[in-house]
Amino acid sequence: MGINDVTGDIRRFKQVREELELTQTEFAEALGIKNSTADIERGRTKLSGQVVTELLRLYSINPLWLFGYSNQKYLKAGTGDVSPKVVTVDEGDNENLVLVNQRAAAGYPHNVQDVEWYRQLPAFDFPLPQYRNATYRGFQIEGDSMTPNFHPDDWVLGKAITSMDEADNNRVYVVVMQDSVVVKKLQKLPDPSRVLLISLNQEYLPFEVNVSDVQELWQVNSKLTFHLDSPSESSLLRELQQSMEDLKKQVNRLA
Repeated sequence: MGINDVTGDIRRFKQVREELELTQTEFAEALGIKNSTADIERGRTKLSGQVVTELLRLYSINPLWLFGYSNQKYLKAGTGDVSPKVVTVDEGDNENLVLVNQRAAAGYPHNVQDVEWYRQLPAFDFPLPQYRNATYRGFQIEGDSMTPNFHPDDWVLGKAITSMDEADNNRVYVVVMQDSVVVKKLQKLPDPSRVLLISLNQEYLPFEVNVSDVQELWQVNSKLTFHLDSPSESSLLRELQQSMEDLKKQVNRLA
C-alpha cells in the first residue's frame, strides 16, 4: 500500500476507536482533537502527525500499520525505540539527507510521522563515503547552549540511532522530544527510563527527560559552521613568540 491509501488510513483509524469502544467525541478528547473525530472518519481532515503520535503514545498503535506499511498493529512506545519515523529517497531510490532548519524544527516533533510534511524540507545526497550505509539528517543549531563547540546557526549532521540502548554516554545527540528538538550531550542514568541532557555551555543546567518522551535520536558526528574567524594579529604574534621560545629551548639543549 502507498501513502495515498487514504481510505485505508481512515478505516484503520476508525477500527482503533471502535475496538476501544469510544465515541467520536471521547476519542477526540483523548487525542487532543476539537469536538469529534467525525471529520477524520469522513475523510475531510487528514491524520496529522500529532494525532499519529498520540495514537502511538496512548494506545501503542504502530504508525506503519496505520498507513498500511506493516501488519504489526501494536508497537510498544517509550521502551527505547528512537528510530527515524520517516525516511525520504530520491528518484533513483537513494536515501536523502534531509535538512531541518530552525523554523522547521519548531514543527518537527508534531510532524515527525507526516510523510507529506517532509516533502517541503530541502533534501540532497551527500556523496561522501562517511555518509553511506546509514540514515543521516541535518539540524540547525538555535541558541548558545552548546557553545563553544557549536554556535548559533551552525548545522549538525546526525546519524540515526534505532534504540536508546545504542546511545553512548557523553556523546552529543539531536534529541527529538514530544514538543521540542534539542542538541545536547547525553548521559544515561541508573533508572533506564530516564536520561540526562547536558549543555556544553555551563550557564545552562542539565535536565532529565523520560525515555518515553524521546521520539528520535540522532548521533552528531559532523557539523557545518560559518564561524571560522581569521586569527587576529595579537594571536599570530603570540604564536610567533611561542615558536621562538621553543626554538631557543632546543638550541640550549644542543649547546
